[in-house]
Amino acid sequence: MRNLQVTYYIMAKIIQHQFSFPNPPEVVWEYLTDANLIAKWLMPGNFLPIVGHEFKLSAPVMPEMGFDGNIYCKVLVVEPFSSLCYSWKFGPGDGTSTTSVVNWTLTSKDGGTDLLLVHCGFEGQNFIDMFNSMNEGWPKHVGQILQILNK
Repeated sequence: MRNLQVTYYIMAKIIQHQFSFPNPPEVVWEYLTDANLIAKWLMPGNFLPIVGHEFKLSAPVMPEMGFDGNIYCKVLVVEPFSSLCYSWKFGPGDGTSTTSVVNWTLTSKDGGTDLLLVHCGFEGQNFIDMFNSMNEGWPKHVGQILQILNK
């Protein structure tokens, strides 16, 4: 019997969500770039809006997904009130981590803000479970910004 070589191709996965806020971009921007506000809607961390800044976010551990609760990030783009981009790496920290990139684009519209999230570039051994979790989780988390602003 001959050895059979099987190659699997997984299509690139992209998470994309559009949100609308009645608030101007400056207000929404603050929730994307202030560590104290990020902790209220996403998770605690030491984010600074400075290109090259490496930061860590802390989430609950999910051993079933091989996730130790740490997300290691690096700020790639900061264009105040319009664009923010950072790398996003999560996993057990043993070399089997999943890496990706989070992009935020803010557009002023009718006195408010359209916020586009594109989370892409998923690579790693276990990214499918994490991809599905993030695709469901982002709208819930970003929705909390609107709830906070409406208080």
